[in-house]
Amino acid sequence: MTQPFQTETTLASAEHTSALAVRLGALLRPGDVLLLSGGIGAGKTHFARALIQSLLAEPEDVPSPTFTLVQEYDTTAGPLWHADLYRLSDPLEVVELGLEEAFSEAICLVEWPDRLADLTPPGTLSLELTPEGAGDTRLLRVSGSGAWGERLSGVLA
Repeated sequence: MTQPFQTETTLASAEHTSALAVRLGALLRPGDVLLLSGGIGAGKTHFARALIQSLLAEPEDVPSPTFTLVQEYDTTAGPLWHADLYRLSDPLEVVELGLEEAFSEAICLVEWPDRLADLTPPGTLSLELTPEGAGDTRLLRVSGSGAWGERLSGVLA
């Protein structure tokens, strides 16, 4: 069994956040689940938008799924689901959305992953964004299995 992977880095601007999202997006494949956490305004949707847009064959609007709960995309890497679970009050609502099935068949970006509770799949990559100081500087804490550590080698530099 591989050791857990954990690191942190500072993203000095919105552009740096987007660039990291693009680099990470290039590594993703169906079955990958990214858990995006942080408070309101931490940059979760900005990160997700940049990642999704980098995988689209044709540019399109990438709205926040705050009210729709889930947005689905056909990407060059396979199907991608972007979920915002902020408005959910019960983990069983995740099942109703079809998210459990998507975890194995699609790339999944999940904002407010604490709402998953026991439904969090194994092997996820957690990304926690925290605003630092003035402007768009963010502290990014990344954690996952050792396999993620190997896959991300060089991406977080």
